Amino acid sequence: MTETQLPGYLPRRHQILWLVLRAGIMLWGIYGLFHGSVVEFLEAIFAILFTHLWDFFQVFGGRSFITRVDYLSGTMLNLFIFVGVVVGTTLNNRTDFHGFDIVTHFFAGFIAAWFAYDFAVIIQGRHGRLSPALASLFALCFSLGISVGWEIYEFTMDRLYGMHLQCSTPTSEAGLLDTMGDFIISAAGALAGMFLVAFYRNGKFGKNKKQIRERIAREKRENEIKQQLWEAYVHEQDHHHN
Repeated sequence: MTETQLPGYLPRRHQILWLVLRAGIMLWGIYGLFHGSVVEFLEAIFAILFTHLWDFFQVFGGRSFITRVDYLSGTMLNLFIFVGVVVGTTLNNRTDFHGFDIVTHFFAGFIAAWFAYDFAVIIQGRHGRLSPALASLFALCFSLGISVGWEIYEFTMDRLYGMHLQCSTPTSEAGLLDTMGDFIISAAGALAGMFLVAFYRNGKFGKNKKQIRERIAREKRENEIKQQLWEAYVHEQDHHHN
């Protein structure tokens, strides 16, 4: 098991990055509070809590597989929340630019797929190596499911509280176009994340690609030996009974 696979392993540079991002979100929230936006301050508080998701896995995960989620997922989540909250909310609230949803939906799909791939491998890890194709399929479906859940949330908020998250009006297709556009962008992000994480985790690129390929080859040989031993055992038992 490498260092990056150890539960709770977090390189120093990532720790510093997380702290800087969280501090930036907090400063943004305080700025909003002193400029009459309590909503932005509360948004910052909830965003900071959510940036600790990986930390919560380590603290409350006990000995379960959840503690082995890779820190890269946590780093991407922290970056996504910082950009989405500080940049996205600022643009939406203080300018006329409303195209930032394209960025947030794309990277939400990307990060969800990356996390889901690792998650599937971790879950299956106790029972043998999971096929990259199957892990990729799970990652894609998981990410698309997150996208569907978000659109359900937007629809519910619009209907129950009169919000305008989906740009819906009774006399136009604006709501439908907004929802389908979000689905398409999220799906594009999910596909990008699915392929990149699959290639990265299987040694197609990255600084550790040589070590990863060697580990995969070693695991393949070990599985072949186990399969041969099992087949020999079954053959011996059949021969014995006959």
